[in-house]
Amino acid sequence: MFLKSIVFWAYVATFFGVFGHATSEFFSKLSGIGGPELSVWRYLVGAFALLIVALSSKKSRNLLQPIREKPLLVIPLSVFGMAFSQLIFHWSLDFASIVQVATIVTMMPIGVMLVDRFLNKTKITTPKVVSGIGAFVGVLLLITDGYIAQLKLGSNGIYGVLLALACACTASFYLVLVRPVISKYGAIRITALTFILGGIALWITVGIAWGIWVNPTTLFDRPAQAYGSILTLGIWNTCIAMILWLWGLSAVPDMSRANYLFFLKPVIAAVLAFFIMNSKITAFQILAILMVCGCVLAEVFYEQLSSKIGFLKVKESA
Repeated sequence: MFLKSIVFWAYVATFFGVFGHATSEFFSKLSGIGGPELSVWRYLVGAFALLIVALSSKKSRNLLQPIREKPLLVIPLSVFGMAFSQLIFHWSLDFASIVQVATIVTMMPIGVMLVDRFLNKTKITTPKVVSGIGAFVGVLLLITDGYIAQLKLGSNGIYGVLLALACACTASFYLVLVRPVISKYGAIRITALTFILGGIALWITVGIAWGIWVNPTTLFDRPAQAYGSILTLGIWNTCIAMILWLWGLSAVPDMSRANYLFFLKPVIAAVLAFFIMNSKITAFQILAILMVCGCVLAEVFYEQLSSKIGFLKVKESA
């Protein structure tokens, strides 16, 4: 009973983590800051918020323990796993549209399934394949409203799509590799370390490569919309949402299955746009939303559904 309770709350946490992801492109564009510089700002604010959260609890206060015990895993995961994927994610928005980036990044659950199979020999079942393909097709239909031409690339759009694809691939490896680390040291401590170490690496990388040395003391020197978006990205999208998402994925029995909730990201964005920004949702988009939600629910509750169907078949045959 207790185990089932943990699994339930892990799925809830994963969902709210995805909810946080669903607004990241919006606040990134709203900030009006270039991708590489914005990734540094997001990391600096997020790392500071995560440090406060980690130090507030005795269980997560010892941030040096994971580095001392698993330096060859924790440091590369922090620098190349999360930091690199966030850099190229924000950078991709400088070239491609939100629709294009959202389409490619939403392929991450399929990437996690393949990486988990490659590294951990996790079985890829037929329901996973069918529901994954079905959900991705639904996502594609939802964010294009059925018009594939809307994904037509401009002169520089191909660079954004390739960067978004690299982000999805890098994040897939990170999620699979970081799971046992989070299970041992906790989501708060590892997430805090990820963004503290990654923030330092990003600050140096963007400074050298782009000549942009971000000065944290200048945060409030910019327009309210810009620093408001940065604070939201750092505190909500990074600190709170990342803790919930990573803990949820590490606590469920099948991470690739739980990560199918990521397909709900564009659905959440569409619903938020409808209620907050009064955007219209067409009948075609409603069908796409039902398709995505149906595939995700079928995958998450596959055991319960299959056992129920099996029970009914046995009853009918009797």
